Amino acid sequence: MLGLFNQIFTPANVVFMMNGLKMTVIIAVLSTAISIVFGILLALIRTYGRGGWKWAGTLVAVYTEFFRCTPNLLWILWIYFTVRGNKIGVCVFAISLFTSAVMAEIFRGGLNAVPKGQFEAARSQGFSFCGTLWYIVLPQMFRKVIPALLSQVITVIKDTSFLKMVDVAEFMRNCGVVLGSIYDVRGMLMLFCFEAACYFSICFALSCVVRTYQKTIAAA
Repeated sequence: MLGLFNQIFTPANVVFMMNGLKMTVIIAVLSTAISIVFGILLALIRTYGRGGWKWAGTLVAVYTEFFRCTPNLLWILWIYFTVRGNKIGVCVFAISLFTSAVMAEIFRGGLNAVPKGQFEAARSQGFSFCGTLWYIVLPQMFRKVIPALLSQVITVIKDTSFLKMVDVAEFMRNCGVVLGSIYDVRGMLMLFCFEAACYFSICFALSCVVRTYQKTIAAA
């Protein structure tokens, strides 16, 4: 068993797989950052779009429902084969396009959980609408959506494994290359356990950070 382990986890193989894990983290971070920004904008438009902006709220509703009700992998494949550009950039765009719809619903739930009286109180203190959102509503919203937001971030990390289908050198794809040289079932299971351990370590670490943050906020 030790000999099989040494055969699989050679220095070259480990570096190769870790480079894939690095790419997974980079793609996940970029996609998450873009999705958070775009998701907030979508949630604000759908929640506060009134009067002449009502049509924009309708478009946002169509966008979010359309993407939330279709598979992420479908959009990765569709955009990869129809949009020209840097492979990594195209994949980040594809994941962000899908994830933004999910983020928008998370943030919309957080906005709806903030009491409407906050706007009246802020207006009485001289805050503008934008100032109320920036200084009062959005901070409260983020506190309320942290658990759901974390859950989606973890999903994004795991969803990067779909990029193996378009030959992006992320973690699952690089591990798959190593797997191609293994002909022993025990070795395959060993490699699968290694992949699971890496994903679990990253996602569980994120969970611990957010739990600590929540406890700090609750104690403050």
